[in-house]
Amino acid sequence: MKQNKFIGTKEFYKVTLSLAVPIMIQNGISNFVGLLDNLMIGRVGTNALSGVAIANQLMFVYYLVVFGATAGVGIFTAQYHGVGDVDGIRYTFRFKIMVNTVLTLICIGVLYMYASPLINLYLQGEGAASDAAETLRIGIDYLRLMLIGLIPVALTNSYAGTLRETGETRVPMISSLVAIFVNLVGNFLLIYGYLGLPALGASGAAIATVISRFVELFVLMIYTGTHKKAHPFIDGAFKSFRVPVNLGSKFLLKSMPLMLNETLWALGNTFMNQCYSFRSLNAVAALNIESTIWNLLGVAFLAMGDAVGIIVGQTLGKGKIDEAKDTARKLIVFTMFCGTLCGIFMIIISPVFPLLYNTNETIRSMATKFIFIYGAFMPLYAFTHGTYFTIRSGGRTGITMIFDSCFVWLISAPLAFILSRFTKIDVVIMLAIVQSLELFKCILGGAMVHSGIWARSLARND
Repeated sequence: MKQNKFIGTKEFYKVTLSLAVPIMIQNGISNFVGLLDNLMIGRVGTNALSGVAIANQLMFVYYLVVFGATAGVGIFTAQYHGVGDVDGIRYTFRFKIMVNTVLTLICIGVLYMYASPLINLYLQGEGAASDAAETLRIGIDYLRLMLIGLIPVALTNSYAGTLRETGETRVPMISSLVAIFVNLVGNFLLIYGYLGLPALGASGAAIATVISRFVELFVLMIYTGTHKKAHPFIDGAFKSFRVPVNLGSKFLLKSMPLMLNETLWALGNTFMNQCYSFRSLNAVAALNIESTIWNLLGVAFLAMGDAVGIIVGQTLGKGKIDEAKDTARKLIVFTMFCGTLCGIFMIIISPVFPLLYNTNETIRSMATKFIFIYGAFMPLYAFTHGTYFTIRSGGRTGITMIFDSCFVWLISAPLAFILSRFTKIDVVIMLAIVQSLELFKCILGGAMVHSGIWARSLARND
């Protein structure tokens, strides 16, 4: 009996994997191409690798801002789909487009104007001044080119998010695969200058990425526009951008805490990475190597987070509260199982993976240790990831802030700052200490899920 409390039936896992596997494939291939992209840039030199890594760290904040805005409204999309409310889905789609567009224009302005001082924050550690100057130049050029691609990113998130939340995960996967192919070919041609094209290095990688993002958007727009019967929300979606005031205020109230949470969480992690780089410039390149393999191997439990949000959200939308609680518990256990398998594999390859990079032995050794640490803690990351999406599925976005970004800024970030500025502790030990705080986050998340306070139906209230 106890086993059934945490383990589902074959049908349960069949439904779960039907949603999660396309997302895993999409993210897995995307991150694999990111790995190849990283290796290609790494062949140009360590400074190019570091410059791109810092620029991407800043872009990471934008991605999570848009993700938070989209996901906040997506809570309603999933629940509206659960009760078959097409008008409700259409309103959420419109709201996503408007909010994402405004946020994107703001972020483009900020990142363009303050590219130099923001990148320079990561170049304060020990290292040669000439390397820091070259890294800064490469980072600025790369970042400003990447800003062009933020416009299609905003719209892609609106389309892909709505399709996933209504149960269609296959098409966003296909659009991403097409974009990945374009990006990979573009990288090969523009980084090194094949077929008579100029060798642009890191800037070539940025141009290829921007082109691929427009391609991904066009695929999603064409598919959705030509399949109105399967996705009726798109029919008349652009006749106006009207959203009823009462619904718009509800969307905003749910989106703002989640968007704020994702923004603060991203800024917190960016701040902690800056603390690591303050101790040593080598940490920038080493963390970039580590994050590349972490993104690739973490796709299993990261995709499960989306599955948790969709399945539990749709169940809550139907008003089946007890079933939603039972489903969430089993999904969290399965998410942690996926994270454990990925973590073990990450530890096994930690001594080998950094050898793929054309960099010095100090950075390779540091990257190996970073990979081992993140692999060891991956089961904990998986558990907190599952609990986060569970709490969010019921619209408890205020609680997710306490669990997520408040934890980072009140506990993790201050500890990283103190260790980097007021101790001489080695950066590897410093990272291990900060990451070990995830255990306390697991306890907090587990208690919140067990309380059941998150389980409520927003669609039925509407």
